[in-house]
Amino acid sequence: MEVQAISSYLPISPQKLRLVIDQVRGMGAQQAVITLQFMPKKGAEFVQKALKSAIANAENNYDLNPDGLYVATIFAGDGPRLKRMKAGARGRYKPRVKRTSHLTIILKEREG
Repeated sequence: MEVQAISSYLPISPQKLRLVIDQVRGMGAQQAVITLQFMPKKGAEFVQKALKSAIANAENNYDLNPDGLYVATIFAGDGPRLKRMKAGARGRYKPRVKRTSHLTIILKEREG
């Protein structure tokens, strides 16, 4: 049984989010929540919130035991980019690109 949770338009770049999700890929769901709780990265909060949502989906919608779940698939894709500007010297235009991400988490039950 697969259970998923999707978080869209997260205000962090996908590159920074991937540093966090690479640490929890393949872990047990409860162990991943604890690992993310003590990780000193901004992306850990976003991943932890989405992971807790996926665990809640499994419990409430599919009557699955959260102790038997593991992070089967987790990935971060590009969201829309917010294009902003900052004034530079001599009247020049300095572009600033604020990147956003879409996070997808898929949990599965362990066999046996």
